[in-house]
Amino acid sequence: MVDVTGHLGMALLWLAPAWFLLDYRKTAWTFVVSGVLFGMLPDIDLVLEGIFPTVKHHGVFHTILAVTLIAAVIGPVVGKVVEAIAGGTDWLSPEAAARSVRFGFLAVWIPGLAHVFADMLSAPDLADSIEPLWPIYQGSIGVDLVWYNNPVVNLGLLVAGVVVNVGLYLYTGDRSPTE
Repeated sequence: MVDVTGHLGMALLWLAPAWFLLDYRKTAWTFVVSGVLFGMLPDIDLVLEGIFPTVKHHGVFHTILAVTLIAAVIGPVVGKVVEAIAGGTDWLSPEAAARSVRFGFLAVWIPGLAHVFADMLSAPDLADSIEPLWPIYQGSIGVDLVWYNNPVVNLGLLVAGVVVNVGLYLYTGDRSPTE
């Protein structure tokens, strides 16, 4: 479990391929910015464990299944909100609706998985180990590579994520359609 800066940096790194996969710079930028907000998604269990005594940190919310289900539920809403903010105009066409749902799902799912992966690198220093493949495989898959509160690793991940995305922003150039 890296800290917040490490999780956001890992989310930025995992979102970086968007610069090559999405058609326009504005779309890629919007995807990365909206997605990085979900870099802390699995840690919703920290809030919920105070409300529900059966919820534990690094429990079910730190699984691929939970991240996928949450992305499937809130992703379409995220896609529509981002589309509305970005000025999308074609709300009723099936193609636009499908694109919006995919955009939102991936903007939630990718950083959520990045969070689980980052926790696999540092669990179980102080927290419980994680079982990311539950319920298929009920065993810890942590490698305990770094101490969760290592400032060099955490700040390094954030700096790397920002540098990679800014570099790709500059590298990919403006591919906007001519009007």
